[in-house]
Amino acid sequence: MNNAPEKISQSTDNSNAKFTDPLPWVVLLSVVAFDQITKWIVIETLTVGESWPETGLFRFTHAWNTGTAFSLFQGQGDLLTWVSLGAVCVLAWIYRSLKNPHWLLRFAFGLQFGGAIGNIIDRIRLGHVTDFLDIGWWPVFNIADSSIVVGISLMLIYFWFLQAKADNARSNKSNLSTTTNSKTATTPDQSNEPKAKNTKVN
Repeated sequence: MNNAPEKISQSTDNSNAKFTDPLPWVVLLSVVAFDQITKWIVIETLTVGESWPETGLFRFTHAWNTGTAFSLFQGQGDLLTWVSLGAVCVLAWIYRSLKNPHWLLRFAFGLQFGGAIGNIIDRIRLGHVTDFLDIGWWPVFNIADSSIVVGISLMLIYFWFLQAKADNARSNKSNLSTTTNSKTATTPDQSNEPKAKNTKVN
């Protein structure tokens, strides 16, 4: 009997289940809301180029960014809007292709989706991204940028440490199972050996 339609249906159900998982949605919506609220406060409070406080290692500085995160690729707003939309689609495809993703991965994807969408909203609505977090010599950035960076960092931590640890555990378990089966196969079966006849001595 052909089970192909059943397997395809199960695969589709698993993929759809990922997008109904509340964790990445809660993270995504929280990031977008926090990002947009903080940007609105900065726009209403500070003029472009104004900093509060005026001096110090950490300041809130109202800046317009027509480039990418941390003020890279300035003046490419329209192109970057499409690139950002494409990046969101690629992220969605990668997330859909994962099989039973760990909660840390789901959390990380939520951060990246939220950060990307937060900046896309700015580009479409304002034609630029509002940045305001000013730390020392580092380029001014925002909550969405931070969310993307933290999300990528969590993914790297997962694949470098947690995934590697899980793979090693599975490998050790597989080797142990193989060794056990090998020993079982090489142990002589004494049940088929001829039984010694009892000799009665008179």
